Amino acid sequence: MKTTREERSWILYDCGNSAYSMAVTTALLPIVFGMFDNVGNSMDLGYFNSMASIIVAILSPILGTIADYKDKKKRFFIFFAALGIMTTAALALVPPSSGLWQILVLFYVLSAIGFAGSNIFYDAFLVDVTSDENMDRVSSRGFAFGYIASVIPFGISLALIFVLGDEHAIGYQIGFIITALWWGLLTIPMIKDVKQRYYIEPEPQPVRNSFKRLISTFRNIVSYKVVFIFLLAYFFYIDGVDTIIKMVVPYAKSILGEDAMDTFTLLGILLIIQIIAFPCAILYGNLAKKFGTRKMITVGIITYIISCIAAYFISSVWHIFILGAMIGSAQGGIQALSRSYFAKIVPKEKSNEFFGFYNIFGKFAAIVGPALMAVTTTLTGNARLSILSIIPLFVIGFIVFLILPKDTSRVSVE
Repeated sequence: MKTTREERSWILYDCGNSAYSMAVTTALLPIVFGMFDNVGNSMDLGYFNSMASIIVAILSPILGTIADYKDKKKRFFIFFAALGIMTTAALALVPPSSGLWQILVLFYVLSAIGFAGSNIFYDAFLVDVTSDENMDRVSSRGFAFGYIASVIPFGISLALIFVLGDEHAIGYQIGFIITALWWGLLTIPMIKDVKQRYYIEPEPQPVRNSFKRLISTFRNIVSYKVVFIFLLAYFFYIDGVDTIIKMVVPYAKSILGEDAMDTFTLLGILLIIQIIAFPCAILYGNLAKKFGTRKMITVGIITYIISCIAAYFISSVWHIFILGAMIGSAQGGIQALSRSYFAKIVPKEKSNEFFGFYNIFGKFAAIVGPALMAVTTTLTGNARLSILSIIPLFVIGFIVFLILPKDTSRVSVE
């Protein structure tokens, strides 16, 4: 089936912001953070990941409800994308030699807010750019091409780090700037081509009425049974997914140590994982059409449970590569199909409001996982045990998810 211009422009934004997720959240920032002499443990980054998630979780439903009004969604999207892009570039202004890790963390938290905030509206635009029948395909391709496209700026950054020396911060700092430029350029088609088709007409006192609608929906969300059950399951299993994305570098370095695994090798493995994730995300979308979205999400959850167990036993760089391949095979698929599954079961004219709840459940969940890993490491002194602490989240999410109906086409949200 031919992809429309709007669908392509929507997918291109995933190609842009995936560079941030790869370079900043997963790879470069944790390493730069660990270069500061006055930072105790790189696993402490989990606390700041949780801080950013709390702020976004609080803002998500409020902003989402206001953005349901005509012509508001695009404006909010542009504001948060710009915030994320500018503060990502600003990360390059704080070298480890300055000792000002607090400023680095401030820029990181702001960039994470911009990244996550723009994604609230980006995800909600899915209902505007395509039909229910094509949502799994378009959503999966967003993640898939996002993974493969992020290889380009990250590969350039990796080459610079190799040339300039992985023990020096300058290569990583240039990498932040490259990431911001890439993200910004691929945001332009989204701004030009994607339109808000489903909306609520403007009315007097929009902020006050938005809060009323938000409170009403929150009070009655249990009556949206399928939506509520999905959000509950999503709260748990996406916690583990986001935690692994954010904490894989600190965990691997803590387990294997600096001597057993040099930084450049780890970054190279992460680059290969992105390449593996590309066809697997598309595969998940194709298999969802044959076997159903619900079944493929359960496959993704089970893959993560097995991966967490395997992660406890890693003892070499090659183990991380194999483990990363397992994670990469499910990462894009479970995120893409969760997004499209939710988009199918919510009222389209209230997509921002409901995606606000989608994000608040996701972001509050993302508070728990990194904090659990950081606290487990602090209390036990053994970072290896921290990976086991997030397995129950996948298990609970899996059990709740099994309650959902197999056929969402018959679901009524009214």
